[in-house]
Amino acid sequence: MKILPLAWRDSRGMRRRLVLYVSAMAMGVAALVALRSFGENLRRAVEEQTIEVFGADVQARRGAPFRAKDDALLDSVATAFDAALVRETSFPSMARFPKSGRTRFSQIRAMDGPYPLYGTVDAFPEDAVEQWQASGGALADASMLLQMDAEIGDSVAVGGVTYAIVGRVDRVPGQSDVGALVGPQLYLPRASLDSTLLSLGSRVRSTAYFRVDGMRPMHRLATILDARGYRVEKAKDEQAEWTEGTADLARYLSLVGVVALLLGGLGVASAMGVYAREKAETVATLRCLGLSSWRVLGVYAAQAVALGLVGAVLGVVLGLGVQRLLPLALGAFLPVTVSNEVVPLALLEGLGVGVVASVLFALLPLAGVRRVPPLRALRSDVSARGVDPLQVLLALLLIGAAYGFVFVQTRDWRIALGFLGGMGAAFGLLAAMAALVRRLARGFARPSMPYVWRQGIANLHAPNNQTLVLLLSLGLGVFLILTLGLTQSSILDSLRLPTEGENPDVVFFDVQPDQADSLRSILASESVPILTEVPIVTMRIQSIDGIPTDTLRADTTDGSPERWAISREYRSTYRSALTDTEVVTAGTFEGSVPPEAEIVPVSMDQDVAGDLGVGLGSRIVWDISGVPIESEVTSLREIDWAQVQPNFFAVFPEGPLAEAPQTTVLLTQTGSPQASARIQGRVVEAFPNVSAVDVRQVLALVQKVLGQIAFALRFLAFFAVATGLAVLGSAVRVALSRRTREAVLLRTLGASRSQVRRIVVAEYAGLGFLAALVGGVLAVASAWALATYSFKIPFQPNAWWLLATAVLVPVLVGAVGVLGSRSALAKPPLDVLRAEE
Repeated sequence: MKILPLAWRDSRGMRRRLVLYVSAMAMGVAALVALRSFGENLRRAVEEQTIEVFGADVQARRGAPFRAKDDALLDSVATAFDAALVRETSFPSMARFPKSGRTRFSQIRAMDGPYPLYGTVDAFPEDAVEQWQASGGALADASMLLQMDAEIGDSVAVGGVTYAIVGRVDRVPGQSDVGALVGPQLYLPRASLDSTLLSLGSRVRSTAYFRVDGMRPMHRLATILDARGYRVEKAKDEQAEWTEGTADLARYLSLVGVVALLLGGLGVASAMGVYAREKAETVATLRCLGLSSWRVLGVYAAQAVALGLVGAVLGVVLGLGVQRLLPLALGAFLPVTVSNEVVPLALLEGLGVGVVASVLFALLPLAGVRRVPPLRALRSDVSARGVDPLQVLLALLLIGAAYGFVFVQTRDWRIALGFLGGMGAAFGLLAAMAALVRRLARGFARPSMPYVWRQGIANLHAPNNQTLVLLLSLGLGVFLILTLGLTQSSILDSLRLPTEGENPDVVFFDVQPDQADSLRSILASESVPILTEVPIVTMRIQSIDGIPTDTLRADTTDGSPERWAISREYRSTYRSALTDTEVVTAGTFEGSVPPEAEIVPVSMDQDVAGDLGVGLGSRIVWDISGVPIESEVTSLREIDWAQVQPNFFAVFPEGPLAEAPQTTVLLTQTGSPQASARIQGRVVEAFPNVSAVDVRQVLALVQKVLGQIAFALRFLAFFAVATGLAVLGSAVRVALSRRTREAVLLRTLGASRSQVRRIVVAEYAGLGFLAALVGGVLAVASAWALATYSFKIPFQPNAWWLLATAVLVPVLVGAVGVLGSRSALAKPPLDVLRAEE
């Protein structure tokens, strides 16, 4: 008797039920194909667009305005290497729109030269960039024009200079949508900048962009500029870093696909386990007719291969559609444009992995058909006992295949082992909870309970129950989604501006010493209190423990100071006491010393101290406007950077820095958005160099950015939920025959359709509640760990998230259970009894 024809005949009457179970595997394959394709397209985009995003072959930066000697050096280097040169001076400042009277904190980018060296700027009108380069004026972000109710032809004032708006910028190479949210950009001619905006204490960064033909000239140019003290970066190095970063993202996306695939496989195993138990009498009959146990297994293995192929093909087709949605969900955070090109390798991988996974997960329960004794055809209580070596072998093979697949995705055996171990722990915990639920369900039902609920609870431990598979799939989905939601909630709570008490809502930066009294008068006339005044002294590190910074920068050995920490410009302060956002972790903070002290104590942020390689007792010489000040590290601090409070890497005591060149930051409380806008307008009009930041707007932008990040992460976690729902639907549908018999028995005994329906609701809503409970407990623990150890913020669980989960998941699962069992409720009992004869 041939296996394939027998497999085809045996599947009669079961095909619709069996084909439905492939939906679980199809969802897993769809996730794998879509995420794998997106990751590959992202890798290609980085390779092809890095130089456009980077904007040059070589960049040379300084944390200060370019001086005349810098311009001369850059011009000579560009001429020597026949390189195109663009210079940029960038800094935050207030932009004032005279027509509407509104002001906006903006990122100023002042340039000269043939910008952009690579790529194109999407602007309106099409020749806006050319007009800007030829005649001056300003180019404004589209978002800025919309917010300020401005249009092309209006004017904008930055500092004491007013510019005509000659064009609207929609997108520039390398600018992500999230970057535009943080601060809209305003493009100005470098030659016409108000020089007062570049004075001491201003947060200016200067960058020179070079376009060089040939790798050797590029390296030589970079070497010359590096030797002159510039921070030099090359496009090739940047591409390597981006490739590594996008590889991490691609690995993460692949692991999300693996989770969905494993859940799909779980659905396959559950469905085929029910199917195998229902076919026990058929298998016994075939054995009585002389068919060997291995040939019987071959019949059902052929069915599993066919159904696995169907599921994989459906998953590939669905994955192509899902792939087109991923750039919409993730594109806002990427500096490159990711295409939707079809990736043949991802399609083949999805097809092959889908078939192999389907067969392995299906064979695990199907292997038991070999041990069905022929006597089962006559006696239903006869079954095989003991452990099946083949099932043990298949389980080991499945684990090995899963490890191998994860290793292929990550190319790191530690990640693969850790991921598989973590998934195994999560599945093991959920499985243990399922076993506990089934055990408790046996004794939970009481005669005093309503019959409908008593019967529904009993179904949790009845034969062919779905307690294990549903708790695994739905519990994992709830765990993923809720972890993201609770973590996001804690982050937002830590950033939220309090509505009561004396809390700052507007911060004024870059206030010069001769402007402070006049600014105080303006605020006093508006009855606005000044909550805090913070002096800021700009300085650079000259040496550490007697070693000059030039020598430290050249040291590339392990354990050497981080180059960024040595080269950066520090904006430090002095005060007599710590704030409530700081905690001393080592040493003692000194708040006051005599002005003539030769060695000044300094308190350092512990993370920056680690990057500098300094500790208690280390000596740091600072260069403050050409004057060296020697200090000794006397304490280290841990800083809560999430609070609305000026924080600093280095804090000095009162006394020695009082006469140093400095600016002031004023924290005020205006009381309302209307008052804030009015006061900012007055201050910026009187002092164009002063920048004002509305804390409410900043936190609103942070919340919007976090919302977009949460949406993207939830979109990825949706694959687990969607696969879990597919598992749920297929499990309900495959077990339909038993549901039908149970419904007939209940209705024969006098139960109504309504009662049977409520029993189903009780069972599946109970499962949904348990999934929400188990997943919720895991999510709370995970979110607490993320908040406490990763983000270092207080864990503040959102009760609404927990309540919505506890309500929506049972309702959703109960609805799917009723829909899946509706045909069992629709058939007359007599029809079913006749079919059973």
